[in-house]
Amino acid sequence: TVIMQHEVPALADMEAHMILNPSDSKGVLTKPHGHGDVHRLLYSSGIVHTLQDQGYQWLYFFQDTNALAIKPLPATLGLSALHDLDMNTMAVARKPGDACGALMRLRHHSGHAVVNNVEYSEVQGFLEGRAEEVDADGDSVYAGNTNQFIVKIDSYVKCLEATQGQVPEFVNPKYADETRSSFSTPTRLECMMQDLPLLFTDDKAKVSFVKLDRWISYTPVKNGVKQGSALSERGLPPMTASTGEADLYAANRELLRLSGMQVTDAAPILILRLSMIPGPRVVLAPSFALGVGDVLHKVSGGRMSARSTLMVSGHDIRIEGLDLDGTLIVRAVPGANVHLKNLTVKNRGWVIEPLKEGGRRAPEELRVRGYQLVKYEQRLLDFSKPGTYVVEV
Repeated sequence: TVIMQHEVPALADMEAHMILNPSDSKGVLTKPHGHGDVHRLLYSSGIVHTLQDQGYQWLYFFQDTNALAIKPLPATLGLSALHDLDMNTMAVARKPGDACGALMRLRHHSGHAVVNNVEYSEVQGFLEGRAEEVDADGDSVYAGNTNQFIVKIDSYVKCLEATQGQVPEFVNPKYADETRSSFSTPTRLECMMQDLPLLFTDDKAKVSFVKLDRWISYTPVKNGVKQGSALSERGLPPMTASTGEADLYAANRELLRLSGMQVTDAAPILILRLSMIPGPRVVLAPSFALGVGDVLHKVSGGRMSARSTLMVSGHDIRIEGLDLDGTLIVRAVPGANVHLKNLTVKNRGWVIEPLKEGGRRAPEELRVRGYQLVKYEQRLLDFSKPGTYVVEV
């Protein structure tokens, strides 16, 4: 189901004057209201009630810029059920100054307290100028918000019925200079979906979070190369297209290691001032493995060289003792039961090559990465018909 989000008028200055749309002199300039509208839309459209009537118990919110969003879902859902949580946010370690919201317990003067996200730009304001306390690893004591959370549908429906899903609004203007008297671009009222805890009217609502390792849960792509390089130089996650892609491969490599496979990492390379490990490149489709448990049940032993690429898609695939030095692609339709048993694959494979001349003539999807993947040779195992297959050669 696709629901349309309407926009709100843009604000030109500190007096909140509206501004005419340059492309339509009869209308005002508008901007998105923020992803907090998702709660109002799920309520007004009736979708959340339909899900409840159909017997669904949990609802998962995530950001589509984070390729790792699905991997920690099974474990987090299990913890939500085990502890009967009304809302459970996936969190990660964050450094002070990291462009990642902080999860804090906010206490009202009435005594009411709630665990909620505080935007990274507002953390110092809440601390009243005090430095963030850090642990032995230099991480803030306030876990980082990933904008991924699970809600119990029954509790969520009660919350929306009491509030119609109207999330508190705020303004986050981009100022033209340090005087903070004018905007560099028009701003608008907006709201955030992670502010849902502020809508819970029951003081006994169980709102919590689970702290996960970044490698398996969080690598958003939201920065260009220039901004990512600046963050990297400060020791903070770059969160660019190239590092997001590399982090996905790295997470899948770790899952293969947990299953007993010997995986050799490639030496780091520097592309557009960003350091990344180019391989091995491992893509495990959701049809093959959603989380850690799927990989542990379907992969055992084997080894993979640093220059390898592995892509697996299909539900009933078992990989035992694979020896890979090159590129292997495995695809299986539903009903195809595939067993790769002590299979050895060696070919020229695929190679990451930096773009020539800075990529000025390359398409945008390559320029934002700074490299291209050159496909020299691969082995394709495509099981397009149901049946039982064993491959040993």
